[in-house]
Amino acid sequence: MIRAALLIAALVCDGVLSGASHAAEIKPTRVVTENGMTVLIVDQPFLPIVTVNVLVKAGAVYDPDAKAGLSNMVAEMLDEGTKTRSATQIAEQIEFLGGELAAEGGEDSATARLRILRKDADIGFTLLADILMHPKFDPKEVARVRDELVGSLQSEKDEPSIIATKAFNELVFKGHPYRRPANGDEKTVTKLSRQDLVEFHDKFYRPNRAIMAIVGDLREAEALALVKKHFGGWTPQELPLPAFPAPEPLPKPTLKLIDKDLTQATLVLGHVGIDRRNPDFYAVAVMNYILGGGGFSSRLVRRIRDEQGLAYDVGSVFEANVMPGSFAVHVQTRNAAANQVLASVFQELKRIRTEPVGDQELADAKAYLIGSFPLRLDTTAKLASLLNLVELHGLGLSYFDEYPKAIAAVTKEDVLRVAQKYLNPDHYALVVVAKLAEAKIDANVVSTTK
Repeated sequence: MIRAALLIAALVCDGVLSGASHAAEIKPTRVVTENGMTVLIVDQPFLPIVTVNVLVKAGAVYDPDAKAGLSNMVAEMLDEGTKTRSATQIAEQIEFLGGELAAEGGEDSATARLRILRKDADIGFTLLADILMHPKFDPKEVARVRDELVGSLQSEKDEPSIIATKAFNELVFKGHPYRRPANGDEKTVTKLSRQDLVEFHDKFYRPNRAIMAIVGDLREAEALALVKKHFGGWTPQELPLPAFPAPEPLPKPTLKLIDKDLTQATLVLGHVGIDRRNPDFYAVAVMNYILGGGGFSSRLVRRIRDEQGLAYDVGSVFEANVMPGSFAVHVQTRNAAANQVLASVFQELKRIRTEPVGDQELADAKAYLIGSFPLRLDTTAKLASLLNLVELHGLGLSYFDEYPKAIAAVTKEDVLRVAQKYLNPDHYALVVVAKLAEAKIDANVVSTTK
């Protein structure tokens, strides 16, 4: 009995779904409540656990420049006390129930997450609704959290990858909100006030800006009853949203050198990419897997790490957000090897833009992307997070059926076409964080992308 109880507890803690969680069997129900909140429900009765994610369109893109980090701090403060419960009371109650309750900010949105046993779903919904609708923003807690955030930002000053990424985003997203880190910077976060938090929360945390995903051992009727009971009083409010300018491509290849007394050079090379709703997303995913997103099987890793032995950390990524994100190649190498690594990166970018990929490369990329897709759905937490994003990006409830089919349909011609379309040698930004006297970066090196 004890062994069985421990096994059940372990499974519940992981929120693992059974084999029935295959993508084709995910059939979400979508309901829009009277107050405008979108609710997505997937009944998974395999374990007595329920995960609820509430995504709110209240991300860093809505921060004023002078208050960068505001949205992130609001999210961080949600579980730090409400008008009826202190932070300690919330933490003790959720811990007593063996659940989890947390919130976090992001670029486009913020998310509050609840994981609770089925038998405690009602109290779980009570706590989730309370932190979303009635945060207190107690002055003492505000000061404490602000100090913690500033301390975290100060520690980032010594992280080469963070330094390089920040500089890269400032170049690629000039004049666009994506240029700012979601957690802001030391100067702006230090000045954030309780009133700033209250006003942002009141403005953006509304049900008509929220997407709730409920996954686990709750029938549809039970889930909707809990939503109505705990969130029915959440007042909607229409909000005129700012019109964000589209990220403009750089007029020419741009190089930024940052001198640090380091033994390793950190390189970030790239430009504006695509948004998630772009119909070429699936072909781009396959192309990027072959180029640098496929771990040990990717071209960049095979060449720069395996064949040349010049880098341990190398890869590429397309960040497809609500608005066009970035394409970036990230590499860490010895200072003295920086130019050789860059030459190899440029050669691989040119090759994938000018030569069709091999049959086996294409087959391997598609097999991995299709085969790994169920792993993105194998816990209630993962599935709830993906449901939030599917709704946020307007991908439709058939997404779970369509994703494998869309990947399978990608051809060599598609890969070549999107490489030529979305890898642009005229608009790269290159950031190098290194001991420049050793790296000796040629200021004209970016021109070799052509």
